[in-house]
Amino acid sequence: MNGYGGQELNDPALTPDGVERIVLGLDPFGVTQSCPTATTHGFETLKHSLATVALAIDSIPSVAQRVPGIHLEGPYISPQDGPRGAHPLEHVRPPDWPEFQRLQEAARGKIRILTMSPEYEDSPNFITRVVRSGVLVAIGHTAANSDQIAAAIDAGARMSTHLGNGAHGQIRRHPNYIWDQLADDRLTPSLIVDGHHLPPVVVKCFVRAKGTEHCVVVSDITGMAGMSPGRYDETSIGPVEVLEDGRLVVAGQRQYLAGAALPIHVAIPNLMSFAGLNLATAVRMATSQPAALIDARCGGFSVGSTADFVLFELTDAPRAQLEIRATLNSGELVYGRVAT
Repeated sequence: MNGYGGQELNDPALTPDGVERIVLGLDPFGVTQSCPTATTHGFETLKHSLATVALAIDSIPSVAQRVPGIHLEGPYISPQDGPRGAHPLEHVRPPDWPEFQRLQEAARGKIRILTMSPEYEDSPNFITRVVRSGVLVAIGHTAANSDQIAAAIDAGARMSTHLGNGAHGQIRRHPNYIWDQLADDRLTPSLIVDGHHLPPVVVKCFVRAKGTEHCVVVSDITGMAGMSPGRYDETSIGPVEVLEDGRLVVAGQRQYLAGAALPIHVAIPNLMSFAGLNLATAVRMATSQPAALIDARCGGFSVGSTADFVLFELTDAPRAQLEIRATLNSGELVYGRVAT
């Protein structure tokens, strides 16, 4: 989650109150827990974003009960067009352990996930250090070859960030970095199932290849999520457009997605339709399974879990939709109404 309602987490002017507005803005969509995501940028901007989110967690109870940790996506990703996605080329750089330590210090130790590309020299040693520090390493935005992917997994990488996106428009049939990640049982892919980022048949194939217990769904929403359709020039990645169908694209280049603008609850009926899943399985892929990846105390019904509940209705006309009726966070009603 990179932002919401016009507020980006990479904003150099981000404040703790801004972080609170973002996470509270997700209550109507049944999101009780999320990982604020700082993306590729210069050191000072990343430091500010991470420090501000950490301060918000430590000083604002409503943020603390909604944020189990921070996701750092980049800046150690591929510089190549396609894999780099909408991340700014000028800020892409090789893995740097001292820099990562400084960023984690700014985040007060709250970085729980790091997305990086293992295509750089000495990536396995870097991954080993990050994993030993207690951070989940995910492969993403990568142009790595088969040997580099395998070495990253052997070093401790355990997740693939939005598999199938952040990739070249055309890749060789085989081998390629998508097959390599699908084939290794040690990797759990996250998938953006908003109906725009991956075609239905791709979602179906990915889920069948990995199995439902080894896939999770993510929203990847940006700061433009929740905004009215139109063009927005002042964003951290340059001019973008929010289209009527919910797509977020690079302004003037509508064939290029610039992140997501639809909240995660839309993924539930999409998973059911695209991959032929039942409701319970689709819900687990958006709740308990991603929570388990970072040992978060949410998404389940066990002693010690947070009392987060979502009341929803699954409608089927004109097409399946999941409508949120109420959201309870830590036992408190934060959106909607519950009949008594």
